[in-house]
Amino acid sequence: MTSFLDPLISFVSAHAWLAYLTLFLAALLEAVPVVGSVIPGSTIILALSALVPGGELKLQWVLLAAAIGAVLGDGSAYWIGHRRQREILNTWPLTNYPRVVAESESFFHRFGTWAVFFARFVPPIRAFVPVTAGALGMTPAKFYAVNIPAILLWAPAHVLPGVLAVSALHQYFGVPHHGHPFKHIWILMVVAVAIIGGLGIWYYRRRQNGLVATSKPRG
Repeated sequence: MTSFLDPLISFVSAHAWLAYLTLFLAALLEAVPVVGSVIPGSTIILALSALVPGGELKLQWVLLAAAIGAVLGDGSAYWIGHRRQREILNTWPLTNYPRVVAESESFFHRFGTWAVFFARFVPPIRAFVPVTAGALGMTPAKFYAVNIPAILLWAPAHVLPGVLAVSALHQYFGVPHHGHPFKHIWILMVVAVAIIGGLGIWYYRRRQNGLVATSKPRG
């Protein structure tokens, strides 16, 4: 992972506009069905947020780029599902991921409108729930009423860990602000991604187990 991120961060640290564009694209592509399951969007966002304490990037613009990318990504997936209805769930490339599609549909039936909110924080199905919500008939008003608040929480949850980790290194461990920040903190970034992803997966599986338990016939 560092072989990919090191040159990326070295380059964009000298080109702020490109860093914001990268943040935007990472958040957008992470929300696209199938593509979002292979794009390390969360890792890229965390890594680029490490440039905020040194002044290379501005926190407000990092948050804005990530949030707008997520809104457009989720919205695009939703509208595809909304226009194509259930047909989209049986169309390539979604047919190559029947298990994730089934989990997304089960997640949506389990939580209803709130599935859109919770899915923002669950990596395995984050890229599939918006299109599923559209395909299953959720109205645009309900979708955006839940999706936008979720993104407004999701963006700080992904950006601030990187900012705080680097700030702590600068303040308490004497790591200089300038230079190459990521090479000092890549382990922290990986740990942060693992914690965020792990919590999301744990919560999802816990709810799924609860659903299975309640659906079993009582003796």
